Amino acid sequence: MKVILLNDSFPPVIDGVANVVTNYASILTRTGRASVMVGTPAYPGTDYSVYPYPVVAYQSFNTPDITAGYRAGNPFQIKSVSKMAKFEPDIIHVHCPAASAVLGRLLRKETNAPIVFTYHTKYDVDIARAVKSEILRKEAIKVMIDNVSACDEVWTVSQGAGDNLRALGYEGDIRVVSNGVDFEKGRADDALVEEAVKGYDLPEDVPMFLFVGRIINYKGLPLILDAMRQLSEDGIDYRMVFIGSGVNKEELEQKTREYGISLSVLQEDGTVTDETGSKKAGRVIFTGPVYDRNILRAWNTRADLFLFPSTYDTNGIVVREAAACGLASVLIEGSCAAEGITDGRNGFIMQENADSLAALLRELAPKRDVMRQVGQKAMDEIYISWEESVLAAADRYQVILEKRHAEQRTGTERSELSSDRFIGTTVDVMDALYDAFHLPKALHTGIQDNLNGSFQYMKDNLGGMQENVADMSDFLKERFDEMQKRGKEIGAGFREIGEGFHSAGHEVKAGFKEGWKKIKGDKD
Repeated sequence: MKVILLNDSFPPVIDGVANVVTNYASILTRTGRASVMVGTPAYPGTDYSVYPYPVVAYQSFNTPDITAGYRAGNPFQIKSVSKMAKFEPDIIHVHCPAASAVLGRLLRKETNAPIVFTYHTKYDVDIARAVKSEILRKEAIKVMIDNVSACDEVWTVSQGAGDNLRALGYEGDIRVVSNGVDFEKGRADDALVEEAVKGYDLPEDVPMFLFVGRIINYKGLPLILDAMRQLSEDGIDYRMVFIGSGVNKEELEQKTREYGISLSVLQEDGTVTDETGSKKAGRVIFTGPVYDRNILRAWNTRADLFLFPSTYDTNGIVVREAAACGLASVLIEGSCAAEGITDGRNGFIMQENADSLAALLRELAPKRDVMRQVGQKAMDEIYISWEESVLAAADRYQVILEKRHAEQRTGTERSELSSDRFIGTTVDVMDALYDAFHLPKALHTGIQDNLNGSFQYMKDNLGGMQENVADMSDFLKERFDEMQKRGKEIGAGFREIGEGFHSAGHEVKAGFKEGWKKIKGDKD
């Protein structure tokens, strides 16, 4: 079986979905369950040859004003689409509903391979954060749902993620396929823990709480600080450790100072700066990102509770990573991350407010043995390895492939969406352009070869090339004639996709004008 994995992020970008794709690729390759190719937007200066599977890094643009740290891919790059199509995939697995989804649909048109799509996160939240215009936000969500609806099978990482997708307008079937973690089950050894936390003020007799992830407000981090403020005012000592980087890190550091809580921050030179606050109890620590997975295991082992008050995350892989180390999590009631959690047994449930979290931590702070017992239950009951998750996905790939073959035999394949026809026409245009772009190269190569032979040999080949040029001209004419006949479909596709944008009027026009200037300035 051949599988193409498509995502808009991949190392050197480190985020939850990039981690999913690297684990799928590595495990499918290592176990021999599939030959893998990865398609992702290119990041300048990155050596993709280090991976044990081919990575097609296609043209991308810097978008610092929209998604800091990420690049937007161009799924219509002819060379990259052709290279992926030549891989002849049996399954196309898309992990992002933006450029990757468009690229997946282009590849399906070329290869007839079914598309599996996994909905990992609440993309409507990301869209709302990146796009200020409400009209543009609605149009972006509409396009996203169209991309998802065009896929042959849709997976979500939790039931809550499926509910979110349906709330945005998706009406098709959903299958829940959980992600795993790459932490082995078990606590890190004492020596590693000691090495990981060296240099930080972490008394053994003081409870330590942990958060790992992007330092961004919609993860519920202000709520954590508000709860820490209450504990400090009550004289309850603790250590609250934030591991990660993000746009709100400095803001949260400043809020810690304003609350009068003692603060420790790891500096770029590797030293830890300690500040003493007006409150006598408690300390908040910002370590920055930790990329070494063993060191991260050590931090999870050292902690007493993992705090994750996020309603944004659809799966909460970090919760299962904590469970792998025997660390129980505190989660918001009804959140996706709280699926499978029984309060007081394999985790703790809170309401979405600082008072609820503070009350729970007041109760648990002197009961570290209880936190440890619940953490052990978390390890036993909610842990799932990446190996188990990916191999289950590979089994499902086989079912999907067999279903596609049966549909082809009986002529019961899925009906095309209007946007599928638009994508198909785009493929035809790309193929014609690809042929046209490569015609001069073919002629040049043929001439060079002929110069190495005799005059007669060159004469014969030039005659052959003239015939090939005539054939190619006829071929291109046929392709463009066909596209001309499909003009009404193209126009309908453009009208459907652009309907929302036209209704936006001057607001949309101004937004595009400003966005184009930024993209043009950042374009590599």
